[in-house]
Amino acid sequence: MTKIGYARVSSKEQNLDRQLQALQGVSKVFSDKASGQSVERPQLQAMLNYIREGDIVIVTELDRLGRNNKELTELMNQIQIKGATLEVLNLPSMTGIEDENLRRLINNLVIELYKYQAESERKRIKERQAQGIEIAKSKGKFKGRQHKFKENDPRLKHAFDLFLNGLSDKEVEEQTGINRRTFRRYRSRYNVTVDQRKKTMKRGIVNEYGYFS
Repeated sequence: MTKIGYARVSSKEQNLDRQLQALQGVSKVFSDKASGQSVERPQLQAMLNYIREGDIVIVTELDRLGRNNKELTELMNQIQIKGATLEVLNLPSMTGIEDENLRRLINNLVIELYKYQAESERKRIKERQAQGIEIAKSKGKFKGRQHKFKENDPRLKHAFDLFLNGLSDKEVEEQTGINRRTFRRYRSRYNVTVDQRKKTMKRGIVNEYGYFS
């Protein structure tokens, strides 16, 4: 039996220290800095490939493993198919139950209840947000979501230039610090596409930064 930890924060700006400290007693830790909305996280997939029968996967909170209820269920199934068990540190411990099958059953039931409670709370939050927006609209105070970058923002323009010069979204993120998902949204908003990049590079026009534009 091997204890394996998994930690996650949503962005590179956040740190994993609190989770890593809580996971000090495990044999190996996998960690990602990525949104929990997708299971396509390198270290999560590495952890799923690494675990073996009898192992215990430990996370500090269930939402560190994932936030989407459907995908969370699929991840838990993958862990169980491997013969491993999921343990969530902020949920009641089952260590006092000697029967392994009973311990696993109760543990899974507790996790399912937690998932239901968390999903219900997220729905209530969305409902309250929607109600607040409607009230603000009725009073003429709702301005909508404020964009992080304006179209003429120098940092965003430089990111567009890097992309048009042939860099991938990931490489643009590494050079500018703009999250690749955020960058994709802005590319879509301002129609900075792969086809546009091909046309730009074909023209071979160099801008003020020394890149094609």
